[in-house]
Amino acid sequence: MHVLVLHGPNLNLLGEREPEIYGQMTLDEIDRRIRKRAKKLGIKVRIVQSNHEGWLVDVLHQNRRWLDGLVINPAAFTYSSYALRDAIAAVAKPAIEVHLSDIHNREPWRAHSIIEPVCTAQISGLGVDSYLHALERLASQESVPELRRKPAG
Repeated sequence: MHVLVLHGPNLNLLGEREPEIYGQMTLDEIDRRIRKRAKKLGIKVRIVQSNHEGWLVDVLHQNRRWLDGLVINPAAFTYSSYALRDAIAAVAKPAIEVHLSDIHNREPWRAHSIIEPVCTAQISGLGVDSYLHALERLASQESVPELRRKPAG
């Protein structure tokens, strides 16, 4: 299985950006944990972070034939990027949206994701474990058909 992991804007500042919300782990540390869990699960991963919406869309397009699943933390693009939403829908592979913090228990505007309807699942509030649980769910998708993409609506 091949999984593309996309990190959205400002996640490059993890470890120094609002550690009371996002924790003290850096993005490099998170990536190391993702790679370690992926190896244990027999998953090949590619990990990309960008602060630029178009770059994330381009990376998703470029990897569309390689990937079997997507783990994405769209960060602020969760609430604004119809381009990213459409790219995920166009690729039409199982996708899991993740967030380090619990977006449903923060500011009210954070609770509504425009990305979530084109994803198989959303996992938030578990810190780095949000990513690790997403990898595990994608790895087990063949035996759990309901984890496949739900219709966009």
